[in-house]
Amino acid sequence: MDQTFQKVKAAFIVINEKGLHTRPATELVKCASSFKSHIFLHTLSMSVNAKSLLGILMLAASKGSKIRIEAEGRDAEEAVQALLFLAKNKFNIKY
Repeated sequence: MDQTFQKVKAAFIVINEKGLHTRPATELVKCASSFKSHIFLHTLSMSVNAKSLLGILMLAASKGSKIRIEAEGRDAEEAVQALLFLAKNKFNIKY
């Protein structure tokens, strides 16, 4: 197996007051799309591609929701770290 290929998992809690609505979801998609790795977000009931705005909106993740991230590829570690950082910073949304 290729040593540079990685599979990385992590999780975050949505801390945005209004949950993962269109604006934070757009920031998440922009971030995820900047990586080559395949990135998926999982909730208890659903699994979606992190590069799909519609998919993320379908999660209907409200404040307090736990979202698991799973990334596969050469830059998986960087992708997961970038998404965790984005989530911690409320997806760059200021109300």
